[in-house]
Amino acid sequence: MKVEKTTIDRRSFLKAALLAGGGMILQFSWPGAITAAAENSPAESEHFTLNSYIKIHPDGKVTLFNPNPEFGQNVKTSLPMILAEELDVSWDLVQVEQADFFPERFERQFTGGSQSIRRAWPVLRTAGATARQMLILAAAQHWAVSADEITTDAGTLYHKKSNRKLSYGELASAAALIPLPKNVKLKAIADFKIIGSSKHNVEIDNIVTGKPLFTSDYKKEGMLIAMIVHPSSFGREITTIDDKAVRQMPGIKDVFIMEPLLKDYKKNGFDVFTYEHVAVIVGNTTWEVMQAKKKLILQLSGPTGNAQNGKPDFLESTARHYADMDHYSTGPAEVKRRDGNPESAFKNAARIIERTYTAPFLVHNTMEPVSCFADVGADHAELYAPIQAPEFITTTLSARLGLPKEKIKINLARMGGGFGLRAYGHHVVEAAVISQKIKAPVKLMYTREDEATYGIYRPSYSATYRAALDENNQLIGFHIKAGGIPETPLHENRFPAGAIDNYLAEAWAIPSAITIGAFRAPRSNFIASAEQSFLDELAFEMKKDPLDFRLELLKRAKEKPVGQRNDYDADRYAGVIQLLKDKTAILARPAGTGRGMAAYYCHNTYAAAMVDIGMKNNEPYVKQALATLDCGIVINKDAAVNMAEGALIDGIGNALYGEQLFMDGVPLKSNFNTYRMIRMNEAPEKIEVHFVENQDNPTGMGEPLFPPTFAAVANALFDHTGKRYYKQPFVKQYLDGNRNSVI
Repeated sequence: MKVEKTTIDRRSFLKAALLAGGGMILQFSWPGAITAAAENSPAESEHFTLNSYIKIHPDGKVTLFNPNPEFGQNVKTSLPMILAEELDVSWDLVQVEQADFFPERFERQFTGGSQSIRRAWPVLRTAGATARQMLILAAAQHWAVSADEITTDAGTLYHKKSNRKLSYGELASAAALIPLPKNVKLKAIADFKIIGSSKHNVEIDNIVTGKPLFTSDYKKEGMLIAMIVHPSSFGREITTIDDKAVRQMPGIKDVFIMEPLLKDYKKNGFDVFTYEHVAVIVGNTTWEVMQAKKKLILQLSGPTGNAQNGKPDFLESTARHYADMDHYSTGPAEVKRRDGNPESAFKNAARIIERTYTAPFLVHNTMEPVSCFADVGADHAELYAPIQAPEFITTTLSARLGLPKEKIKINLARMGGGFGLRAYGHHVVEAAVISQKIKAPVKLMYTREDEATYGIYRPSYSATYRAALDENNQLIGFHIKAGGIPETPLHENRFPAGAIDNYLAEAWAIPSAITIGAFRAPRSNFIASAEQSFLDELAFEMKKDPLDFRLELLKRAKEKPVGQRNDYDADRYAGVIQLLKDKTAILARPAGTGRGMAAYYCHNTYAAAMVDIGMKNNEPYVKQALATLDCGIVINKDAAVNMAEGALIDGIGNALYGEQLFMDGVPLKSNFNTYRMIRMNEAPEKIEVHFVENQDNPTGMGEPLFPPTFAAVANALFDHTGKRYYKQPFVKQYLDGNRNSVI
């Protein structure tokens, strides 16, 4: 068994007090410090509380709290599984509740970056093991035996020598009197009973029966409905509104211009607001407000950007975006990494291979459009917020509402999808400001058109790769120059950096008034596609098997690495590729299809994808797919497979169809009739998911498989058609083959 030391420091100490009558609370913060206390209050009279996440009931049932926001990635099931494993309680005795935003107890209530499991793993294991050890010590005292003679199983304590047993519920109060153990023993991985198994989503019954779980479902007496109306064009702002017709419509309560953020407020990283002002319509019902939106007339200013604030002084269009990226890709750029002498390698090369890859802006298109409930009074604010990062938005709310943070309560709603969009709290601030102004509870609802045209998109990107080959057709130099609007996708220290003696990575970016933000595997979702497509093409030119070529480079990176900043483990990277190679070798390829493969490392996880592409209705179609991943110990196999399947389908859909276009700053695609998403009949008929088996600490699953899927699609298209595809979406390039026909 592994021994972990528990510690208490000022930052982590939350509460430690013994109360008459017994009862226990064991509190800890994300760094892993743990405190213990007893509690006996009317609110807790029916159960004993072990810690901020665990309650043990007298009947032996255990309630585990999930601190992180849930939007379908299954943390509400997987995080409690870690606690239940170390607590050693049967899963059928476990109940799970969503914790509200509570920064005093939970340091990192943030879901994003595929970090929830990775960060929680050591802390939750230690917490569960500490609770179990305190119960063991209480049982030892109760039976007057050595603690070493006590065992636990499925929520029961045993003293086998005397054939005695007690449930956790029977000893929770006594355990509260036990001093906090300095060291606890974690379970051996071989003894896991819950971790590594498959557990159904704890919300599945509520989901399939349509129970109110989402903000869209939330209702409160006296609640009004609000919607925003924003400028139609990026780079323009509202000056005035003509609301005469709107105010005369049935059910409309108010119409006004709102400033979401005050001008002197310094934004944090998740404060993304596209416009300085938006119009607001408030009414009794969603339908009435939607109809009123059609009658509101906005007067807009011209382009507000200038060289001083870093935004263009013209209205942007897709055609110009691609022309500008072409220009930047051949101009000067910022050197991010240089190994060896790449200039000399290219100067002396017998052959140079150069390719450029591009991708458009993408819309998140979550299943549930943005919404938020807010009830703001003179000295309080209560919100029902579907948000991935509540700890960040509280600072913004406090500044905008003029309320101290402790007066702001955020109830975490289940989100109908996130993919990075709900890391940004513009909708939360807007709802709160509207409620404060109208002095009533309000539910802010975005239409699909609002969300699709507001921004916070995945940026548009471009990357140019060059490879220098000597007279023996060997790789002697590698150069990547990558940029985008308005950021670069470059990860200069990722593979194949570290595997090539002469390596150069450069970055550039083009200013834009179009707001961008995190989108499933930010930056990686494009650069992986470009990198892995180029490596495939390079292997073809060098007359090598694509996977064997990657394995050769990884062997070099392991045995004689170049540079000190390589951010991947060559062995684990090679392992996931080898597993892909082994599994695809025995998977029959459907007749009339092309096969493509790719691999990538991001979010601490190694992932590889294979797709077989054929044609359906004269368009490319993925017939079947296979994925391999090294994410360390798999917590919940069902959930992990589900996330892998979702990432594959999402990647295939965006690679083939995803695209937002612009004309004079206006987004041209505002709903699913024009913005094409992958449909049910376009998803692969078969998907296999395999995991590298090891005992490494678990890492992320939500994002890592998404990036290599794009490249697997591109490489399969080449295998099927004999033509390389450099511009996403690939179906569009397949159909018209004209890079300049962008609108």
